[in-house]
Amino acid sequence: MSNPLENGFAQARTVADAVLFEGYVLYPYRASAAKNQLRWQFGVLVPPAWTATTGEHAVQRTECLLEPRNGDRLHAELRFLHVRRRTVERLDADGGYTEVPELDLPDRVLVPWDEGHEERVLIHESLAELMGDQAAVHAVRFDLPAAVEYEPVTDAEGRTLGRLVRHRQRLTGELRPSIEELPGPYRVLRLTVSVHNTTVAPESAGTDRETALAHSLIGTHLLLGVPGGRFLSLTDPPEWARPAAASCQNDHTWPVLAGPPGTDDVILSSPIILEDHPAVAEESPGPLYDATEIDEILSLRTAALTEREKREARGTDARAADVIELVDDMPEAVRERLHGAIRGLREITGDDLRVEDLPGEALPPAPATGLSLPEGPGHPWWDPAQDAGATEVPAVVVIDGETVRAGSRVRLTPGARRSDAQDAFLFGRHATVEAVVGDLDGETHLAVVVDDDPGTDVRRAQGRFLYFKPDEVAPLREEAT
Repeated sequence: MSNPLENGFAQARTVADAVLFEGYVLYPYRASAAKNQLRWQFGVLVPPAWTATTGEHAVQRTECLLEPRNGDRLHAELRFLHVRRRTVERLDADGGYTEVPELDLPDRVLVPWDEGHEERVLIHESLAELMGDQAAVHAVRFDLPAAVEYEPVTDAEGRTLGRLVRHRQRLTGELRPSIEELPGPYRVLRLTVSVHNTTVAPESAGTDRETALAHSLIGTHLLLGVPGGRFLSLTDPPEWARPAAASCQNDHTWPVLAGPPGTDDVILSSPIILEDHPAVAEESPGPLYDATEIDEILSLRTAALTEREKREARGTDARAADVIELVDDMPEAVRERLHGAIRGLREITGDDLRVEDLPGEALPPAPATGLSLPEGPGHPWWDPAQDAGATEVPAVVVIDGETVRAGSRVRLTPGARRSDAQDAFLFGRHATVEAVVGDLDGETHLAVVVDDDPGTDVRRAQGRFLYFKPDEVAPLREEAT
């Protein structure tokens, strides 16, 4: 691959890895965890015979617009995971092996697990050869045969205790690239690349999703590049290209401009919706495989796992073991960076602004509402009550004839009108009011911490409270406390 394109592909791969391994192994990173019983949620292409019974698809289709300019070659990279089903066997006294549900070792607990092995299929083709009827002869086929692999398990002295057995099922597929030149005043090409799972289902195989996954492409995505050419954004195309962009048909994938901002010679076609020029946050300490969570929360929760749980995580998968080591060895400075950055000010400051970077005088004085803002980094540096145009907020509110202020105890009674399902779990819990605050719409809220929350001290120190309206709490009278 040409050097000018490789930089764009390299950055796109870092984002694509988050797509490829999204949901690969979820916190608490153990095979026994309930949430890890249903995996492989994105970009799953099953054999055609399994589409009806699994609800998955056998084909993924990418269409995008390309101004070839000085570009004359397409470089494409298909990436996906291929399941390897791992079982655990113990060495018997007679030299044979017996399959077991786990093998308990001093440093890890080995258990059966479906591992994902990364596969790549590459295309390097002339644009001219992909035009018209010639495209049919440029389909790229791949065949990954069935196989069984054995890995010995040894102790610290090198003695064999058992082995891991990995079974891989046959998987066949095909990439079909083609190009069509569109009419109009500018030379624009519609590039289409479809990915097909062509695996023939074994006659003895079941029809359930679990069986189909062993013959499936998982986390399927494409990197497309044309050095010297220009891809057009499908989410924000030039005005003259909007009709052509709207006519592009993308099935089970979402193509976006990749590489650094300002470049347009690389496309990432992802099964997850992304924005143009996506990038992994520089604060991220490494892959945590659970993008539905926040890195800071995942890191803190992982650090709180018991030693037995960490040993099982290490034995579940090499990537899960890496997560445990990443969190255990994380420097405090890296952990502090996980609090995040204010990216909305980048256009003004030229860089990300961090709360801890603000000078002390940027912190507002304690507002009249009774909400005190402790001095030091990591605390709010702006509050609606300090805005000259903000509605004045009373220091107390009256609920059911009782005066409620900072320090009051209340019982949480969120109603059905609240859209956050998490609030339902707090119904009936006792909490302490930290402040009466207002928003820019003139609404009054109570900032509270739940009394038996083990993270109460941390929440208070960082100013991270739960917020409820006055009609969503009930005062606790002294005799009830």
